[in-house]
Amino acid sequence: MRRSTNKILTTHVGALPGPLDTWEGVAGESALRAAVHDVVAAQLDAGTDVVNEGELTKGGNWVTFINSRLSGFEGVPAEGTIALLRSSEDWKEFDDFYAKAMAGGTLFEQTASAPVQTSRIRDWICREPVTYTGQASLEREIGLLKAALGSHSAADAFLTSTAPASVEVGRRNEYYKSDEEFLYALAGALRVEYETIANAGLLVQIDDAWLPALWDRIGVKMGLEAYQRYCMVRVEALNHALENVPEEQVRYHLCWGSWHGPHAHDIPMADMVDIMLAVKAQAYLFEAANARHEHEYTLWERVKLPKGKILAPGVVSHATALIEHPELVSQRIQRFARIVGRENVMASTDCGLGLRCHPQIAWAKLRALSEGAALASHALGY
Repeated sequence: MRRSTNKILTTHVGALPGPLDTWEGVAGESALRAAVHDVVAAQLDAGTDVVNEGELTKGGNWVTFINSRLSGFEGVPAEGTIALLRSSEDWKEFDDFYAKAMAGGTLFEQTASAPVQTSRIRDWICREPVTYTGQASLEREIGLLKAALGSHSAADAFLTSTAPASVEVGRRNEYYKSDEEFLYALAGALRVEYETIANAGLLVQIDDAWLPALWDRIGVKMGLEAYQRYCMVRVEALNHALENVPEEQVRYHLCWGSWHGPHAHDIPMADMVDIMLAVKAQAYLFEAANARHEHEYTLWERVKLPKGKILAPGVVSHATALIEHPELVSQRIQRFARIVGRENVMASTDCGLGLRCHPQIAWAKLRALSEGAALASHALGY
């Protein structure tokens, strides 16, 4: 993985705008190929250094795509997952807001221009051994991205996948002897996906939004120490799945659910940082631009970044339609660079922009990210 040795590098978290039929997963092969080509070209035109296919090959969804790549499950109505979502302390305290945001289709995108994907959510019951069956879909995904890269290096491109802890949510085990055995069965299946991406010469990004987002659903009742132990068991399962993947090819993305809501009950980064750093990854992507988490950059004044690691904080946020001024983006980058070293920082986004921002806003934010990184590079003496 490249470091910011000559300038502050830029990347993003995954989802980017594309034609609606790609987000809805119904695009034909030629239309999808063209859309992937266009989204890669748009990233490079915006000045992004480390790119992907915008998650268009996944229908724009960071977790539901995996449902078609795992065997051993029977799909049922999503009563458990929906109940888990609504059990959040935030969703209870701000129930009127959430009810109206859901009804208006604006929980994730303020203009409701993105397709509402709640219809894709299902619960899954495990009744047979869990195996990975997504080889053909994954190879197609890799092929589409590589074809779109042109002369851009595959080593500066990534594909997203999902952590076992986030795949576990909404799945009920009726086959394995214990929850931990079930967790490691998920990890064993996902290992195939992680290794295949890495063997193709691409970076593997592991998305794990549910790990912090479960705090105000199950963690508060468990207590902090018990919840941290719960999280560490899941990190150990993830590391087991990443055992054969070189650390320098792994990016780990931690976020707090990322819907456009109050997030007043998010677990503090201070309570998650040791868990995050325990993941076998070289780069860590996390929210650092939105109003609930921006102040947490000071955490790195007392938490030592392990040698060889890279922080890729979000310095533009999906959660507002305002376009960050490049000077603000530069200031955010410099805060981290002056604490952990400029070569250890890569500028990123808080979360995916494709289903979180209107397309015009998303691309403007990506351009602001690159402009801010250029300003920061100059200020930091490159």
